[in-house]
Amino acid sequence: MTDDVAAARAAAEEKSAFSRAPYDRRHISPFADFLARHGFAVASAEYRRGGGDDSVAGRWPDTFDDVAAALDALPALVREVLPQADPRRTVLTGHSAGGHLALWGAARHVLPADSPWRGGSPATLRGVVALAPIADLAIADKLDVCGGAARQLLGGDENFAERQPYADPALLLPTGIATTLVQGRTDLDVPQAVAESYAEAAAKAGEMVGVTLLEDVGHFPLIDPAADACAVVVEEIAQLAW
Repeated sequence: MTDDVAAARAAAEEKSAFSRAPYDRRHISPFADFLARHGFAVASAEYRRGGGDDSVAGRWPDTFDDVAAALDALPALVREVLPQADPRRTVLTGHSAGGHLALWGAARHVLPADSPWRGGSPATLRGVVALAPIADLAIADKLDVCGGAARQLLGGDENFAERQPYADPALLLPTGIATTLVQGRTDLDVPQAVAESYAEAAAKAGEMVGVTLLEDVGHFPLIDPAADACAVVVEEIAQLAW
């Protein structure tokens, strides 16, 4: 890695990216390609993030509308594009904000009964591998992760508590879905405490969640094909998809 690349990556890690407009699925495309080259069929879903103001994270309810629609469309897409694929081996994965949404997507069947996103049985979903996820919105808010992004995602201070039961993965447990969190110990963007809080909430709900902690790994190496951490992620996905 050149000094220029290292400096650029360090600068990127200092930014607050969670569901903000500049950070679309293009930044995850090298990781998606890496997975495809390892034999996975990959669908990379886009969703609406912050609006014109780059400081705002997410949109309510649009972000969740988009993720729910993408997951609902996935089975037909697989049948059309890859009829030889086994949809029963589907694993949801996502990084950072995407990790939050992967956990949320796997928990749609336990959303409150009045939620427009509540889905049926997740029988065709094999598991979730969430990478440095915003897995517990309350803890993320308390730690001011990504500059208050969790609170912004739910529409601000006046809406946070009311909307949290519809959006916080830590409140949507147990799911009955095999779940693994992969977290760098030196992640300054999404601290280890967020993943640990989710795992503790799952344990209290009677569900075991795997947490893989990687030494000397920050936020972005998990999705960097050139990093050793990315190989660990691929192995975690393969274990659940098997």
